[in-house]
Amino acid sequence: MRQRTIVCPLIEHEGTYLLCKMPSGRGVFPGQWALSGGGVEPEETIEQALLREVREELGEALELTHITPWTFRDDIRTKTYPDGRTEEIYMIYLLFHCHAKNTCVTLNDEFEAYAWVRKEDFTRYDLNEATCITLKQRGLL
Repeated sequence: MRQRTIVCPLIEHEGTYLLCKMPSGRGVFPGQWALSGGGVEPEETIEQALLREVREELGEALELTHITPWTFRDDIRTKTYPDGRTEEIYMIYLLFHCHAKNTCVTLNDEFEAYAWVRKEDFTRYDLNEATCITLKQRGLL
C-alpha cells in the first residue's frame, strides 16, 4: 500500500472557513465538501508543500497571513481516479490553522465549487468524513 503525507489547511477569514466541493466521480471523497490540501512532493518541505497546494488549488490571489501547525492524524482511504480505477492509500494528514487576508479564490480542476462558511452553517453541507473529524477536533462541529 502506498503512503502519502497530506498537508491540509483549515483556512479562516473573519469567522468563516473555506470549504471546497470535490468533483463527482473521482478523488478520495467524490462530490463531497472538504478542506483543500494535497500531497507533499519529494524534495519539498512541509511549508513549501502547503503554500504550493494553496496556490495550485485556490489561486495566487488568496493571501494567508498566519499559518500555524495544529495537529495530525492518519487513516486509510480509497482514491478513485478519472479512469475509474481505485487505489487504497495510507494517508498521514498534517493539519494547519490558517488565517486569510482576503477571500479571493480561483479553483483549479480539483474542485468544482467553494464556499466561505460560518461555524453554524457547516451542517448544511455534505462534508466528507475526514473534514467532519477535523472540524469536531477544532470545536467547530
